[in-house]
Amino acid sequence: MNANPAPTSTIRQGDLFSLMVEDRITDYPVAVRTVREVAGGGFANNDRYPNTWTVYFLVDGQWALVESARGLRREWSSLDRLEKWLLSFGFRFFWVRNDIEPIAPSEDGPLGGPNMK
Repeated sequence: MNANPAPTSTIRQGDLFSLMVEDRITDYPVAVRTVREVAGGGFANNDRYPNTWTVYFLVDGQWALVESARGLRREWSSLDRLEKWLLSFGFRFFWVRNDIEPIAPSEDGPLGGPNMK
């Protein structure tokens, strides 16, 4: 897997099933924690949930961002909700990436090892 996938295309969530049937998705999905883009009420409440989870799929060799039926980036307020969504499509495994918190230097952890914050 590419250590730092970045989307170069988009797919609609309604197209996901047909892409799976056609074997065009060729790697595990990547759940990415990032700053919220979609503004609105409910789970999209920016004050309560300033960060969000989104997902990338490797489709035809390019990383694709999932959009809603309205053409907005699909976002989840928690990793648990995203996991349930992925499971509903049959994905039992996925990668997790956090684009919010910086990685601490490796000597800051216990006994001079990695810091697992």
